[in-house]
Parts: sequence; C-alpha cells; structure tokens
Amino acid sequence: MPYLDRQNRTCGFLDIEENENSDKFYRRYFILDTHENFLLWYMDNPQNLPPGTVSVGSLRLSYISKVNEASVKQKPKAEFCFVINALSRRYFLQANDAMDLKEWVIALNNATKITVLAQSSDATNVSNPSQSTSRQAYKTAIVGGVVVHTPVQQSENEDVFTSEPGSHITLRRCQSVHPNVVRSGYCVKQGNVRKSWKRRFFTLDDQTVSYYKSEMDKEPLRSIRLRDVQKVNECLVKSGDLLSRDNLFEIITSTRTFYIQTDTPEDMKGWIKDIASKIQDFRGPSKLSKR
Repeated sequence: MPYLDRQNRTCGFLDIEENENSDKFYRRYFILDTHENFLLWYMDNPQNLPPGTVSVGSLRLSYISKVNEASVKQKPKAEFCFVINALSRRYFLQANDAMDLKEWVIALNNATKITVLAQSSDATNVSNPSQSTSRQAYKTAIVGGVVVHTPVQQSENEDVFTSEPGSHITLRRCQSVHPNVVRSGYCVKQGNVRKSWKRRFFTLDDQTVSYYKSEMDKEPLRSIRLRDVQKVNECLVKSGDLLSRDNLFEIITSTRTFYIQTDTPEDMKGWIKDIASKIQDFRGPSKLSKR
C-alpha cells in the first residue's frame, strides 16, 4: 500500500510498463511529490541507494490528463493495472492488489485535481517512440514543445533489482519453493559489519526468520531462531543512518540486533505481529496463564 514518508510524500512500489505495449513490467519505487509537482520513480527506495542517485523516470503532474483503472481489453494479462494518460503517452502501472490500485488512483487524482471518469473500453492507441539502448537512466524528448523524461530499461548487468515481481506474484512463487512459511516478502536489512543496506527476501516459519537473496533460493543466507529472539518491535530510538528510515523494526537477540525496513507501515506492523505471535506459540503459554 502507498504510505506517507517523513516529507509527507506518497510512496510505494509499483510495476511499470517501461516500453508502451511491450507488456513487460519492471519493479520500481514511486514517490508522488506534490510540492515539486512530480511523480518520480527509482530502482529502489532512495534511502537504500547511494546519496545523490537520481530517479530513472519522472512525470510532471500538470501533464497528466486522466488516471483510471485499465480495462481488460487494454491489459488482459496484467492484474490490478491502472493507466496514467499524459500528453501523447500512456503509462501502465501494476499495483500489488485491488486496494493498492484504488489508493494509488485516488492519490494521483487528488494530486492532479482530476475527476475520475468511467472506465473506458479502450484508449486510443499511441505509437511508441523508439527507445534508446544506451545505459543512461532515462531519455529526454520534446513533446509539443515540452521536455518529457521517459525511463529506459536498465542493463541486466547492473547490480539492481530490475524485475522483482509484485507481491501477488512473489507470494505464489514463494509457496512453491518455501511451502511451510506463514509470512514472506522483500525487506531491506542492515549488514552487521559494513552497515550497508541490502534488499533480501524474508520468510517466517514456526522455528525461524530467514532471509535469502531472492524468493527462488532454497538455502537462506541466514536464519534467526525464534528461540533466540528476545524482542521484536518498531525501532523508535534512531540515530545516524537509522534516523532517516521509515517503516523500520528490530529483531533483538542476545548476540545481535537486526534492523529491517519494510516497504510500508502495514508491512512493518504485520511482520512484528506475526513474529511475536510465532515466538509466543514456540514458547507456549506463560506460567501465569496456567494458574
């Protein structure tokens, strides 16, 4: 779900069709900045990228003419898809679920002061300008005398996640590889030595919290035994790099504190609740409850 960050900007992950009519969607982190009058998207949450990293795509809010749910005819294979009509181009984006779609459409319409029209059966087909094959983050074009930035596909050799699927797709894949998990999803964790932040795929089962490089890996990079967890809660006392991080929680063991950042406040609360519940199930009822 989209959420408001510390600067009161609507943020969250969506999948975007970077080349119109290609039906190939790529995972990006979006920031709806009404103060600057832009919708921006990045390869990841900018908090996890090197300082000064620029967006891979941008769209001025005043260029948007209409935002609405995409029809089945427009995108028959894409779930939870909506379309942004801007100047001579349509941007198709895929949300994580129906509620995520609804909230993004409402947020964009509120930001651009658009009245949502009834869903059309189809939209006028717009030819897609040729895309540059260079490794630059985005390209600039002049459309109707106005400068427009459009994203281009990143090199597959770059150390960024260019095609991480949406949560509704990830969950189905995860269940086939990790059938015993009760919760799973991508989060960002802080390293123990270098203190760098890396995106990892987390799972929770009856015994452990584990993290992997991707949802298709069978062997975890590490597993945290629930019996060793002393406490799990939102990280409220922050300093240094932790100070700027939204949706941050900590898993405290006797030997280490794991700092984990989720994509939304709801995800953070869900992880805390489910881990705490599993810890309670593992330890069994307290002695006081038996009296």
